[in-house]
Amino acid sequence: MHLFRAGKSARLKETLTLWRSLPEFDFGTLKVDASKRVTRPSSILTFRVFGVAYLSAVPARYAGNPAMIPTMFTMASGRSNRGLLVFGEFFIDLVFYNLPHIPRMGEELKTASFARFPGGGVATTALVAAKLGTPTNIITRVGRDAPGSPEWQRMAEGGVSTQGSEIDERFPTAITVCAAFEGDRAMITHDAINARLERLLASGAVQKQVSKAQHLHLACATRSPQKWTAAIKKVRKRGMTISMDSGWNPELFGLPGMASLLRQCEFTFPNAAEAKAMTGEKTVEAAAKELARSVRIPVIKLGPDGSLTIRDGKIVRMKSIRVRAVDATGAGDAFNGGFLHGYLAGWPLEECMRAGNVCGALATTGAGGSAAILTRQKLKKLMEKLR
Repeated sequence: MHLFRAGKSARLKETLTLWRSLPEFDFGTLKVDASKRVTRPSSILTFRVFGVAYLSAVPARYAGNPAMIPTMFTMASGRSNRGLLVFGEFFIDLVFYNLPHIPRMGEELKTASFARFPGGGVATTALVAAKLGTPTNIITRVGRDAPGSPEWQRMAEGGVSTQGSEIDERFPTAITVCAAFEGDRAMITHDAINARLERLLASGAVQKQVSKAQHLHLACATRSPQKWTAAIKKVRKRGMTISMDSGWNPELFGLPGMASLLRQCEFTFPNAAEAKAMTGEKTVEAAAKELARSVRIPVIKLGPDGSLTIRDGKIVRMKSIRVRAVDATGAGDAFNGGFLHGYLAGWPLEECMRAGNVCGALATTGAGGSAAILTRQKLKKLMEKLR
């Protein structure tokens, strides 16, 4: 954990003494790596397990105060022993919004409206669930640029544990540029770092971390479905439930083994276009029924029209609240965070859908899916409008 500056031997000795008091860490397999500086070294934990770099962020209010480290990790350990684990792809999102139109080839647009924030299904789903009170952990792969970034710090500040995440020094952290216009958006992404994430999920260190949660949500493109299925079966043997949102990756939908992968899931969360592309059906109702042949409860997100699912062979619809949309980036992931919060709280299916609809709708009112995250009290008030 870089809660010290490299070369500060006294601080290192003090920090190591504190770490040894933490029951979750085995110093026979853990080596502190103090050889690399980061932009904010006092706020980042970096350690190596079996030669692989892992990191965890510490909220800025704890930085520089080693006496707070045991408290921080006792809290993080408590969170990881139950609740939600979100595994998959982490992005730094750069969003340009309030555009006059979508730029054409050869054209430059200028706007005074810009935001950057943690993005992708991992970040948004986790931040929403954590804000609502669900103990939440993420496991992802990021580049060496992540530890000093405000986007990574936002995860810890939002109450999300990053214990178990991996640093790959060969690539930068995945990044997406979004152009938002009239409530929709176009995106360009660089994500070479996200290749073969199933290897990370299958690793022994991560499997041990995964087993501490109650539910695993996959927020990534599940290429090589057979390999993902093998890794997930290990998780299911531990008694965990599974959900998945692979996003808009049409090249995945016809891959051999995708149906077998879906059969490992309690829920899948496609939007309407994804559901129809996954099944080849022309309507969302038919797509939901087709998906129900594989996944236990397919939940299809319909944007401003709410959501839809199948229960006992019958269509269940749930309307959403009306908002003024600014940017739809991450709205589907915010839906997932709200739905899974309700699921882990033991709510009925309809209440989970209401929670997802409200969180997804509110996410469109600012730039990025985590721009307008609700408290549990505010969520319940807005859910009352949907009864």
